Amino acid sequence: MKVVAIIQARMTSTRLPGKVLMDIGGDVMLARVVERVRRAKKLSKVVVAATENPADDRLAEFCRRRGWPCFRGSEEDVLDRYYRAAKEHGADVVVRVTSDCPMIDPVIIHRVVGEFLGGRGEIDYASNVAPTRTFPRGQDTEVFSFEILERVWREVKDPGYREHVTLHIYSHPDRYRIACVTNDVDYSHMRWTVDTPEDMAFARKIYEHFGHDRFSFADVIGALGEHPEWLEINRGVVQKKPI
Repeated sequence: MKVVAIIQARMTSTRLPGKVLMDIGGDVMLARVVERVRRAKKLSKVVVAATENPADDRLAEFCRRRGWPCFRGSEEDVLDRYYRAAKEHGADVVVRVTSDCPMIDPVIIHRVVGEFLGGRGEIDYASNVAPTRTFPRGQDTEVFSFEILERVWREVKDPGYREHVTLHIYSHPDRYRIACVTNDVDYSHMRWTVDTPEDMAFARKIYEHFGHDRFSFADVIGALGEHPEWLEINRGVVQKKPI
């Protein structure tokens, strides 16, 4: 069974354009995400899914130099981009991660993938996002079969759902069998994703503290316990609504 992690990325982020190639602790954010995702067990391949927008030429060239597979597809229809990337790389199971999560923990990815594979045939979609979020935003991992991806790709026409790939799935628990991985302690109030300059400042603070990228989710929680003031850096950032 081929389990393929697909990391969506683009240079035209509205609130922080070019963020995927901005430096965090000595390497660009995309590299931080890719390398951390690659450490997750059970993955067969990691693919970057960029857009066909010429602005992403730089991004595609960066992937080429690093030796990472890079698929390019629709900028607005991200569902189509995922479907075609998964099909091109022969995925049986798709792991969805976004390129703005430089602190994503491979162990958490492993947990969510394990939840999905353990319930294969009885679960359509597993995540640590819906219906209950207990991990910080920025640890988001979603897992689903290629068959479910293809079904959604064929059936869903609403542009809002197609832009957000999995929103239609977890918004319809009556139609899909959903499993959720939760943490013992609720850290959902924490924001570890990078969408604004404040988020980037927070991520850089974490990388500066550790001086490497091998830290775990628990390590960051420990550091924030010692330095709770760091949470103030991006506390005021409002998450954009999916639709």
